[in-house]
Amino acid sequence: MQWTEQAEAAVKKVPFFVRKKVRARVEKETGDAGKNRVTLADVKATQARYLNIMSSEIKGYQVDACFGQSGCPNRAVAGEALVENIERVMADADLLRFLKSRVQGDLKFHHEFRISIADCPNACSQPQIKDVGILGVASPVFTKIACAACGACRDACKEEAVLLSETGEADAIDFRRCVHCGSCMAACPTGTLTAGKTGYRVMIGGKLGRHPRLAKELPGIHDAQAVVRMIGDFLSFYKSRSTRGQRFAQLLTDADIKAFSEKWAR
Repeated sequence: MQWTEQAEAAVKKVPFFVRKKVRARVEKETGDAGKNRVTLADVKATQARYLNIMSSEIKGYQVDACFGQSGCPNRAVAGEALVENIERVMADADLLRFLKSRVQGDLKFHHEFRISIADCPNACSQPQIKDVGILGVASPVFTKIACAACGACRDACKEEAVLLSETGEADAIDFRRCVHCGSCMAACPTGTLTAGKTGYRVMIGGKLGRHPRLAKELPGIHDAQAVVRMIGDFLSFYKSRSTRGQRFAQLLTDADIKAFSEKWAR
């Protein structure tokens, strides 16, 4: 579908968290009208219809992933099953009914509880600004297989965390730099480096808006089952504290984050 410059400029002004939906709807409605070129008039018409029915689009939560169900091509961990399990937990929480009981007036997308899952530390799905952000990670460990001193692991590491000996062999990982992305082990041709502990880093309390804040990371690397239990814990806290539809980040104090950190320490 072709877009005019004016139409492209107009859709870029739509809030980013609904821009993809609006763009898809514009193209569908334009195509349904028998046209193959989107104009500014098409964008405005779709936006007007979209805003009028926004309340019917809201389900109380959003669960996003970098590449949706197809996963991330740079993945450290395969997260499709985790996305599905979290979707079930969120649906069971019946957040739409909860929000309707707490929010005066019409619900908007910014009322929804947002979870973002990234299968690698590149974090394309922006987990740092969501209520709960989840990052897939894999910690490198050395096997007994001799290193070929090819330097591939060092070249693959953007953090310069792979340390080489004087003879060019990989002999240590600087975990103060390592972000557990898995790039070094993927590049290793001999199997000298492999995945040790794999799982997820969890961050809570991120948001944009008038008073933006980045999510704060809870310590440890957690398996998928623990992450699902953590989501349930966060939702219980949220529903017990949100009296007017406040965001999770608005409810969290430093003491609350400390308590979650201690409870889920791994």
